[in-house]
Amino acid sequence: MVSRTSRARQLRRDSTDAERALWSILRNRQLGGYKFRRQAPIGPYFVDFVCMDRKLIIEVDGGHHEDQVLEDHVRTRALQSKGFHVLRVWNHDVLMALESVADAIVLALEEGPSP
Repeated sequence: MVSRTSRARQLRRDSTDAERALWSILRNRQLGGYKFRRQAPIGPYFVDFVCMDRKLIIEVDGGHHEDQVLEDHVRTRALQSKGFHVLRVWNHDVLMALESVADAIVLALEEGPSP
């Protein structure tokens, strides 16, 4: 059985182009001074990105998510039940309009719950 740490490392190593592009602006507190982690385990899930201080999860969705709407809904509800806000963005939007995605993330951070 693979440990959670090993699984997170594998997910980071196998990240998509969109995840790498988004990580390039989230890492090292570059976006609003907020700290993000990537491929972080929360409950039974690994989330793409999370700002623990603001309880904001960012999920980068590709085309395969069109076929798993119910699973994504269940996952989102489970994460929300733990007090997280889940922001879903499309791969295409990250790759083609990164600045707009960054603006949406900043807005979600500012509207999110206080620590």
